[in-house]
Amino acid sequence: MYILVIEDEKRLADALVQILKEARYQAEAVYNGEDGYRMALKNSYDLILLDVMLPMMDGFSIVRELRGNHLTTPVIMLTARDDVSDKIHGLDYGADDYITKPFVAGELLARIRALSRRHGEYNTEELCFGDLTLHLNSDDISCHGKTMHLAYKEYELMKLFMSSGKTILSKEMLINRIWGNDSDAEDNNVEVYISFLRKKLAFLGSKATLVSIRKVGYRLEEKA
Repeated sequence: MYILVIEDEKRLADALVQILKEARYQAEAVYNGEDGYRMALKNSYDLILLDVMLPMMDGFSIVRELRGNHLTTPVIMLTARDDVSDKIHGLDYGADDYITKPFVAGELLARIRALSRRHGEYNTEELCFGDLTLHLNSDDISCHGKTMHLAYKEYELMKLFMSSGKTILSKEMLINRIWGNDSDAEDNNVEVYISFLRKKLAFLGSKATLVSIRKVGYRLEEKA
């Protein structure tokens, strides 16, 4: 799971990222509302932790604009004010949950797990795109009766592309998601694995293909 933390208290934001990484999530932080909103639209996150009181763009405006752009990424809002009206506003604008500061790490992680279950992370056994089926319990991919096993990074890449629909995914985002923010992976690592996947899709006879979008990234598409 890849989590975006939007929190202007830098020490708290960095502490949250560390807590999430120790819980084996991938996470990154931004420290103002405008950057947070831009990152949420640009990248494909599984969850957003969103502070209410932010410089440049407040949390209510962010979640409202994200939902207005049809982004369905789950959002947990963070606030230092235990005000029922704030919670109502946040939920009405499209937040999925609300947690009041200060909170303990265990409560936050439990809420993340609960929200993930509600969004089907642990219940889905397959992902489908066109004529492709990715089997989440075996790391296999199948098409027209043929099945191939994917190596770990191939599987993670394919899962990301299939769950992102026709969204363009940048090389930077793919490196962060698959290799991690602290890795030494470079663009050519992505290119090699994209080549592996293209060969496997061709072997399966799938109409799906990974298309290069010049200077932007890659997108999964179906050939006519």
